[in-house]
Amino acid sequence: MSLPTQAQLTTSQNSRIPIVNQASYQYSDGTGKIFRGFSEILSTERGLFDPLGRILGCGGELLPDYTGFSIGVYETNPNDATGTELGRLVDLTRTEFPDVASNRIPGGKAPNTENLNPYFLQNNPSSPNLRGTYNFLLDPNKGQTQPGKTYILVVNPPANSVYQQRRIRIRIGESTGEETGVGNAQNRVLRYLATSLDGQPIRLTGETEFVGTVVAVADAELQGLDLLAFEFTTNLCQPNQVQIIKAGDRATAEPGDTAIYRLSLRNLVEVGLNNVIATDTLPLGFRFQPKIVRGEINGEVVEITSEINGRNIIFRANATLPPASVLNIVYGAQITPDALRGSGINSAVVSAERVDNRFRTQDGPANHKLQLRPGIISDCGTIIGRVFVDKNFDGEQQANEPGIPNAVIYMENGNRVTTDVNGLFSVANVLPGSHTGVLDLSSLPGYTLAPNRYFKERNSQSRLVRIAPGGTVRMNFAVTPTFQEDVKK
Repeated sequence: MSLPTQAQLTTSQNSRIPIVNQASYQYSDGTGKIFRGFSEILSTERGLFDPLGRILGCGGELLPDYTGFSIGVYETNPNDATGTELGRLVDLTRTEFPDVASNRIPGGKAPNTENLNPYFLQNNPSSPNLRGTYNFLLDPNKGQTQPGKTYILVVNPPANSVYQQRRIRIRIGESTGEETGVGNAQNRVLRYLATSLDGQPIRLTGETEFVGTVVAVADAELQGLDLLAFEFTTNLCQPNQVQIIKAGDRATAEPGDTAIYRLSLRNLVEVGLNNVIATDTLPLGFRFQPKIVRGEINGEVVEITSEINGRNIIFRANATLPPASVLNIVYGAQITPDALRGSGINSAVVSAERVDNRFRTQDGPANHKLQLRPGIISDCGTIIGRVFVDKNFDGEQQANEPGIPNAVIYMENGNRVTTDVNGLFSVANVLPGSHTGVLDLSSLPGYTLAPNRYFKERNSQSRLVRIAPGGTVRMNFAVTPTFQEDVKK
């Protein structure tokens, strides 16, 4: 007997092709003559296979309890050009089951026999095949199956659930022109594009967007309605599947110290996590110490490899993180004098891959701040300068060019500095960066700025200097008597 193949069975269920079954036979009589033949063709023109959508867990498993879960079909907001905002619920035509003749109410289809929107999922203990399933009937007379119509399928978990709401946009495309039929019923095949709006995969194979088809069933029981169930499984994954916690061995440190950090990566799901990768961004002036890296899970040593990419340190664990377990990664960083110019804050993130469906999950950033003290090292600088009589207008003081006492220089923060008897001044404990000083000519009666023959910027009353951490910089002002004959004296 020739049995239909699995592909034929699948095609029959999805495309409504009748299953054809026929047996062949062969025998011989006593004279050695062989007889061959075939049985009658048995055609099981089975009823329409109603396509159903289904809500499953992240690993493709049935949820233990569907109580409180609902799924609804919404119009898109007409004022939103992106097509991602919810509009009103789609006005579905009410149905009934069983169908009562002559009451002008169409017959419904299980599980959503009344065509409710939103529809609350059922556990269906009497019909296990319907657990977590849904379907909706669209009315062509209302234009609900026209190409270009866009809907947003919304899955709402109960308030106390570990899952979050899911949104999937569905755009109806052109009919493929293909028709399937059983008996006298002809069914149009519609095409649609499903797109995840929350970035989570739509199906177990990991796609966030795919093109599918659905049969708009022309069933006499439906009285002109189209069965639209979108035959794909929607996965619900809890948002917090892995957790990262960052800690340090100290609250304050000085240049030259070595800080020890701990990354604790906790598996929050019921399956193991592979390819665990933690990335820690060190602050300015922190130098990673690769020889101090250690890792362990439940007291067992785990091999941890590290990679340096700028200030990013990438840790990879060569082990599977079991459910409800914690992977601890310990490493050290030496603090250099440059750290005083940074924030002391480092930030870490983690990503991992579920072993059941290979979906990636992540968490972070987790931050840790180390208060930095200068210790014996300070990044503050010093400004030294002088105000002098420039006789040759080169901007530099020679031995025969005296300094001017009691000259006043104003800094950009409003502080005032006065020169000593030799025309010298200094400003200590200045933060690194750019600073400006302005000579107050009113403090120098009988003097004005000396023209500089070599550097035009020194013909200004102000000076701009830049100080490196712990550095020293000069800020000189050259002046000349208002009456040039005094210079000759």
